[in-house]
Amino acid sequence: MKLAGFERWLKETMGLDASTIGPTIVDRALRERMAAAGSADLAGYWQTLRASPLEQQELIETVVVPETWFFRDREAFAALAQRFGPGGSGERTLDRLRLLSLPCSTGEEPYTMAMAMLDAGLPGERLAIDAVDISERALAKARRAVYGNNSFRGSELQYRERHFSPVPGGWQLGAAARERVNFQQGNVLDIGFLPGEAVYDAVFCRNLLIYFDPPTQARTVAVLDRLLRPDGLMFVGPAETGLMLSLGFVSAQLPMAFAFRKPAANDAAVVPAAATAARPLPKPLPAKAAAPAPAKPRPRVAPAPAAIPAATPAAAPAANAAPLQIAQRAADDGRFDEAIAICQAQLREHGPSVEALYLLGLVLGAIGQATRAEDSFRKVLYLDPAHEETLMHLALLLDAKGDAAGARVLRSRAQRHRKHEIQGGGRT
Repeated sequence: MKLAGFERWLKETMGLDASTIGPTIVDRALRERMAAAGSADLAGYWQTLRASPLEQQELIETVVVPETWFFRDREAFAALAQRFGPGGSGERTLDRLRLLSLPCSTGEEPYTMAMAMLDAGLPGERLAIDAVDISERALAKARRAVYGNNSFRGSELQYRERHFSPVPGGWQLGAAARERVNFQQGNVLDIGFLPGEAVYDAVFCRNLLIYFDPPTQARTVAVLDRLLRPDGLMFVGPAETGLMLSLGFVSAQLPMAFAFRKPAANDAAVVPAAATAARPLPKPLPAKAAAPAPAKPRPRVAPAPAAIPAATPAAAPAANAAPLQIAQRAADDGRFDEAIAICQAQLREHGPSVEALYLLGLVLGAIGQATRAEDSFRKVLYLDPAHEETLMHLALLLDAKGDAAGARVLRSRAQRHRKHEIQGGGRT
């Protein structure tokens, strides 16, 4: 039995396209499970794997690793609350609001959905969230709802004071949000996955599709399309927007939320999915709950940030906000070339700015131009070495190209800055 056979099994079982993460990660997971199962070689482990559903789950658990935090990509949750909260255009005045988080990993995403809706004023009894993941370990942690500092990132942590209580080992989520979420183990590729149709008002499936090949992407989106109400919203990751457009979905016009809806009768410009070639997605940029584990470290460190001509951090002027808002809307609508052009024009006219460079990096990463995205992110760090979102995005880019050591350095920097903020020291 060769490595390729296990890669095929992972694809058939959980949809994972091993080419998106590289053979090193799969090989590491196999070696770990072989040692645990007492198998001397791949052939022996293959027999063990095929005969034991428990070992099959263990291998899946070893391949995937959660990387998530509360209010990750805040714009998506703000859009959810704006659309379905009291007074929103999608408010359910009589029905319960039903939401789906897939994959839900260790619970940060569905619990954030609950907190966002409760903070928007939606009565708890009118909110129901289903949260599904393939990992039993992740679900066990999600049900405990006790989280360490790594789940709280950024400087806007007011929600923690409202919804959490300090306990030994971290922070315990309160019952108001916890009771709104129903966790369950599931695999979106199973034939009987979540039976029924048009159940959910909104589906969060962010940064999962980037790990699938095109046929599996289309199959997964078809399942989610079945579950989404006609006027519902589908939230995906920034690298998945091109795929959603190619499969006939329409942008919901919610800037930087990466939300899509089903086409309406008056959407004349929508091209049927069958007539559109699915745009290939880039290698994984944003890590997601249930994303594959990072590769083994290489003996490297991250290179120094690229210099920006004729500018210094202290003198870097800010770009005009209005054009960048237009660029954000263009990116959200899948008009990536337009967004890039606006960002570049802002940089030419106003000089380097964190806002323009960060948005440019996000868009370049979304269309698979990893080298240019990396350069843009490094320029952000030249201007603002403590920009946590950039540190995390750049770390993921380095992971994708095999520089795990450099990625680890960047994540360590982000953690140091986050710890400093939590302790009240501000940005450094």
